[in-house]
Amino acid sequence: DADRMLAQAREKKADIYAPTNFAKAIEYYNDADEAFRNGKNLEDIRGKLRGTASYLLKAMDACKLAEVTFSSVMGARTDAISASAPKSSGELWRKAEAQFKTAAQALEDGDVNEARKEAGGAEAIYRTAELEAIKANYLTPARQLLQRADAMDAKDNAPRTLDKAKTLAAKAEALLKQNRYDTDEARQLAQNAKYEAAHAIYLHQTIISLKKSDRGFEDVMLTAEEPLQRIAGALDVKAEFDAGFDGPSKDVVAAITTMKSNSKRDAETIRDQQSEIQNLRQQVASMEGRLGTLSANEKQLQNTLTTQKQQEETIAQTARLFTEEEGIVVRDGNNIILRLWGMVFPFGRNTIEPQFFGLLTKVQEAIRKYPGCQVAIEGHTDSQGTDESNQRLSESRAEAVAEYLKANMGVGGAQITWAGYGENRPIASNDNNEGRTKNRRIDVVIIPEWAIIGK
Repeated sequence: DADRMLAQAREKKADIYAPTNFAKAIEYYNDADEAFRNGKNLEDIRGKLRGTASYLLKAMDACKLAEVTFSSVMGARTDAISASAPKSSGELWRKAEAQFKTAAQALEDGDVNEARKEAGGAEAIYRTAELEAIKANYLTPARQLLQRADAMDAKDNAPRTLDKAKTLAAKAEALLKQNRYDTDEARQLAQNAKYEAAHAIYLHQTIISLKKSDRGFEDVMLTAEEPLQRIAGALDVKAEFDAGFDGPSKDVVAAITTMKSNSKRDAETIRDQQSEIQNLRQQVASMEGRLGTLSANEKQLQNTLTTQKQQEETIAQTARLFTEEEGIVVRDGNNIILRLWGMVFPFGRNTIEPQFFGLLTKVQEAIRKYPGCQVAIEGHTDSQGTDESNQRLSESRAEAVAEYLKANMGVGGAQITWAGYGENRPIASNDNNEGRTKNRRIDVVIIPEWAIIGK
């Protein structure tokens, strides 16, 4: 009974909302446990457990008022945890926790005004810790490189590049202060600052090396031509540097542009050929339908082609539900994946905002096209942040979408499951904003009934 009450108290966050009564309950519980292990008098043990229950009841009763009084500070605390403040801003986190505990103790003592005052101070510290953690997550690599650049006096040989890195880092920090939850631009600025700081270090070290060597300007220029010469060679372009780098650069860009154009044209040709194949299949099916004396194997083939045609049409209808900004529909074997990179969550949270209800309505419509199907909701993140926080965030977001669909479709838990994969299954590069946007996504995997039967 005591263990069950302890679990209920922890679920209500009694250890946070009512620390004094909860601590007394734990003290009684530990005394009872030690007495039991040492074979002490059972009635004395029962008395200690009654003390445990009494203080736990007081703690849980205090939680009711605390939930209302401390709703704002608890929100700040949760946001700080999501930003990994306990690890990244340890000192501020401990200070906020201590002040929150003082507020909770004041509320237990019946001093509501003092509790609110202390809670307000704790909330401010939590918010500061959250901001510092967010800044650390994005700016620490750039800051470390900038410190290294300053330590080696990189400004002596690469002042413009170093100043650019510092300016980008300052802009990223200012944006985070302005809106800590809109991090896309700040993240990109921080990445650029990191690159420019590393660039400055490279330039500084290279220039020092050149100054110490016996190489002349001609050697340096010839060496600089070599990378572009190799690229031009791979593209079958003749690179001539008698008028500088501008001519070869334009020739290389023109060759790449032609390749991209040819690739696009080839893709269109493949699509046209696939369409022609589909038309031929339809003609074959029509001809077979008119024969009337088909063998058993031929009839089975006709049925298979008809079924495949119906399945492909259903998938095509599903794909037409979504815009390119919302996501795409891809086929993975017999499974259909609704890849929703347009499903955006607030930073570090799993809240489904109202503007995405329409997108989830389309998801429900897509699921209904596959009666008897099973659905798996998969959460994915980009590579920003820690592995632990990304895994936890992907799981909570996948669960939120799964529960939303269950609630709005009336589908049982056995038909919709969820899982999170953190940053482990990227579909694009995490080195640029466009790729990271696609990696931060929800995948709705539909397993049609025909695939389940096939298994």
